[in-house]
Amino acid sequence: MIEKARSINIAATIILALGIVYILGPLYLAVTTASHSYTEMLQNGISWLPGNDLPDNIRRIWMETRIPQQMANSLIVALGNAVLTCVLSFLTAFALVWFRIRWAAVAFAAILATIMLPLDIRVVTTYQVAANVFSPLNAVMDLVGVPLHLELSILDTHAGLILPLIAHGTGTFLFRQFFLTLPRDLFKAARMDGAGPLRFMWDILLPLSRTSVAALFVLTFLSGWTQYLWPLVGASRPEMQTAVVGLARLAPDNDGRMPDFPMIMAGAVIVSLIPLAMIALLQRFLVRGLVMTEK
Repeated sequence: MIEKARSINIAATIILALGIVYILGPLYLAVTTASHSYTEMLQNGISWLPGNDLPDNIRRIWMETRIPQQMANSLIVALGNAVLTCVLSFLTAFALVWFRIRWAAVAFAAILATIMLPLDIRVVTTYQVAANVFSPLNAVMDLVGVPLHLELSILDTHAGLILPLIAHGTGTFLFRQFFLTLPRDLFKAARMDGAGPLRFMWDILLPLSRTSVAALFVLTFLSGWTQYLWPLVGASRPEMQTAVVGLARLAPDNDGRMPDFPMIMAGAVIVSLIPLAMIALLQRFLVRGLVMTEK
């Protein structure tokens, strides 16, 4: 049995090492490409050996492009998405689990439908609503025969980039699964001690859910930071676009000129620093939150 277990450990170590190389290989190639000049890349192609031009490429990204401003937009969008998703998901799951709602199952099924219909699928209708947030109300008024037409566009705004991203049921599902692991008598005991629903939620349920909140915060932050399609559609002005869209804009539109891959890879390295720092700092909360949710 010892020999068998040792063989399994060796095989698992080899597979893990291959997986690490498979994941870190493209990252290493991106860093080495960013360390070369555009002229060297044209002459020698993409090299696996590091060069000496990484500081210069970073300076060019910082001084000659809109990536710093777009990174600020990405930070606002990612933080707004993470905070609002955690708040909305927590409150929704709290209502579904701890209150006796007649149509709770139907409401939860409708929430799960948002997981099967992500933003990438409903981007056209989302754009129509963002172009005029009163369009659903105007449609209802037209059906009842009321001549009312209101207009309010949230395109090219931070609110327009954040609000469509939070309409997702993943957070509600995670919190609901965690709440179901808690004893039902916990709410009754709190009521016997004189705690109302809000006091129970704030003083008891929220501290117990801090690892789940941290896990969802990290996941939604990374999702908001790496979101590409909706910022591309919802923001037409370069000063309102996010960093991921800005990186794609660094490549020339014409087909005759070779893209400046060293500068693009330098931008990719800079843009990746914030999410990598987020994962490094909150990794243990992410793992604990997901493990506790699955129990």
